[in-house]
Amino acid sequence: MVNDASPRVTLLLGSAPDVMRCVAWPKHTFASIVAINNAWRVRPDWDVLVHAGDFPPDRMPRPQELRQAEIFSAAHYVPAQNSFGGFVYAGATMSLTSAYWSIHSQKPDVLAFLGCDMIYDGAGNTHFYGVGRADPLRDDVTLQSLEAKSARLLFHALRRGTLCINLSDLPRSRLVFPKLPFEDVQVLSMSQVLALQAELYAGFDREAVEAAEAMEREFGYFYEDGMYWKHLGEIDRAKLAGIDRLWMAAFAGQAMPAVAECSAAE
Repeated sequence: MVNDASPRVTLLLGSAPDVMRCVAWPKHTFASIVAINNAWRVRPDWDVLVHAGDFPPDRMPRPQELRQAEIFSAAHYVPAQNSFGGFVYAGATMSLTSAYWSIHSQKPDVLAFLGCDMIYDGAGNTHFYGVGRADPLRDDVTLQSLEAKSARLLFHALRRGTLCINLSDLPRSRLVFPKLPFEDVQVLSMSQVLALQAELYAGFDREAVEAAEAMEREFGYFYEDGMYWKHLGEIDRAKLAGIDRLWMAAFAGQAMPAVAECSAAE
């Protein structure tokens, strides 16, 4: 019998302009708030900052802004990413890296993304603080399909007991996760989360998943220090694109479940 207490929800904050929607959301909704790079500036009650190794020191929080918060960088997220197959297969951008770290280290029931849609073609600011570098769109062999990388993340998260959701209200996203409004997250029950996890997990094409994972093992693009860019001559872009196609094929049959449908089924 499921103990229908509230699920442990981690809020993962990126730097897209719509991240500011969360400023007034009550902290008690979340077991923790994880900020990526500059997103620690969105609200003062964040719990964890996960930042890139090249994040500028002058953009780090000052000591008085830390409270009991913690800061993690490459020494922490590289081993976490490695436990999911490494950067080449997981995708080397901080939205994905921070997500894998959160699943590995915090083990939430729900990982809720905001400000991580990786859409940069609108007018105006690209980030909540102004115009920034669109890191996920750089010409990187690991980022040929952000959709495929997010499908892979969704599957690996479900395998570890974490449901990835997107709190964005934008019409487009590079994340393939189900979208939920914040109001639904506030009232999520553990039985609803388990039902959503089961439905999504069952919706993946297992043959395509197994084929993608077999190719990942066969190609062996794993670098324990995370510095895949030192091995670009060994990495075949076409082979990675083939793995991406398999992850998208594995995801293709998904019909995004709705929280209301799970409620009705209880």
